[in-house]
Amino acid sequence: QVQLVESGGGLVEAGGSLRLSCAASGITLETNVIAWYRQAPDKQRELVAVMGVGSSDQPNYQDPVKGRFTISRDKAKNTMYLQMNSLKPEDTAVYYCNVVTRGWTNYWGQGTQVTVSS
Repeated sequence: QVQLVESGGGLVEAGGSLRLSCAASGITLETNVIAWYRQAPDKQRELVAVMGVGSSDQPNYQDPVKGRFTISRDKAKNTMYLQMNSLKPEDTAVYYCNVVTRGWTNYWGQGTQVTVSS
């Protein structure tokens, strides 16, 4: 059974940093596409960052977070991360980790709240 367990959200002032973690079990992150999404109140869930596998493992970021957020994964810990720096109030949302298998099955974390105060 695949489980993705998120942690690391919280309340931070604008300009601050947070690191989100997503620990995986039942699936190997290294061999699957990983991504982070977020959903702000009254808005649709949106992609934040994505990282492929092998020769396609260069991360890609949505414009609002480029230069501020970094997606990564730790093979030994089978955990993925989202380092968020220079946070802005508009980054406030519930953040979800996502894994997509070669067979296009999607798995989601439970979500973690990030609130950035101005």
